[in-house]
Amino acid sequence: MNYQETLLNPIKIGNRIAPNRFFIQAMECNDEDETGNPSELTIERYENLARGESGLISLEAISVTRESRSRDNQLTIMPQNEKPLTEFVKRVKAANPKPLFIFQLTHSGELSNPAFSRRVTVKPLHGYGGDVLSEEEVDKIMDDFVLGAKIAHAAGADGIDMKLCHGYFGSQILRPYNDRKWKYGGSWENRSRFAFDLYERISAAVNDKNFLIGSKVSAWEGFPGGFGTDAPDSPIIDLTEPIALLKGLEERGAQYFIQSAGSPSITISLTQVDKHIPYYAYLHQYFAKMLKEHLKPETVMIGSNFSPFRNGKNGLCGVTPEQSNLLNYGAQCIERGVVDMVALGRQSFADPFLAKKLREGKEGEIKYCTVCDNCLELLIQQSKVGCCTYDKRYTEELVQTRKEKGRLKVSHT
Repeated sequence: MNYQETLLNPIKIGNRIAPNRFFIQAMECNDEDETGNPSELTIERYENLARGESGLISLEAISVTRESRSRDNQLTIMPQNEKPLTEFVKRVKAANPKPLFIFQLTHSGELSNPAFSRRVTVKPLHGYGGDVLSEEEVDKIMDDFVLGAKIAHAAGADGIDMKLCHGYFGSQILRPYNDRKWKYGGSWENRSRFAFDLYERISAAVNDKNFLIGSKVSAWEGFPGGFGTDAPDSPIIDLTEPIALLKGLEERGAQYFIQSAGSPSITISLTQVDKHIPYYAYLHQYFAKMLKEHLKPETVMIGSNFSPFRNGKNGLCGVTPEQSNLLNYGAQCIERGVVDMVALGRQSFADPFLAKKLREGKEGEIKYCTVCDNCLELLIQQSKVGCCTYDKRYTEELVQTRKEKGRLKVSHT
């Protein structure tokens, strides 16, 4: 089977069918309106992604609260947002009804920006801190997630991604570092309670067998006590708990997982591999393989960090550009059973129409991400986010951001 056939082959996720093996990552863009609703620019982005024909599209991190959030202009999913979100989904599906469209639900926890929201924590982490949450406050956060899932379903989304990655609240509570002696800390039974109970509550509240539920998970956060380590003060990789998490969530109805790694505020080059260390991307396929081996065959594993492979001009040594380009290598990972779908994050900024171009035999017209990470700089500076290489609007946004806020060295975030 050649890579076009592999990548364009449909796949069953739960009771739904995704038309191909491309997944669009949840990429925050800071372009929502002041009430947390999609702006015209937001709608335009997702209409283009739908027209681009990737099989599964995730809405960027949408916060279940405005009290604690990491972005000033961040999407929120509360009762007042239901009507605008319903109209938003309707417009995206009108652009192309074939892709599946899910919402990534989040709470920022200790990554909430204190400039405009409340920073909270399960246990103060060096460099972050925040108000230490009580058990009652965590219970309220869980209520907010359940309500968010119900709103997503009512708005017409095909499912949700319960975010358990990248240093946000869902991963903060799972870490071995969370060794507080409380209902949600210390033992694995306590630390996993938030995720396990939440899945059960969401499944009961939505009660729709066609509504997808899954999670993006950082297999290893890459710092002492982070998720995927062997002790509260150790950085050593131990996938025992990540495997237990996925198996427990699968038992509670998860139909898919999005593999990731790192915590962007602490280990950015692990989460979002930069062009100077492209071989870090191989770690992601390793984590996906290790996790997938413990799941049921029908549970879909979506692999991350394929954007750095580009068109083969990726800086990787010991391999030809033809072997190491995104399309060939992504298809190889699917054929070998490492992953079931290939995720596009930064690449989706560079060219939202990649899947369509591949289907139409216009592979030579694909615009590949240059891994410049100017989009990341815009995100950190709370500016509107897009591809600064191929979209003049965001080139101008970057120039203006640097004039107003000064140049940011992304490697030091």
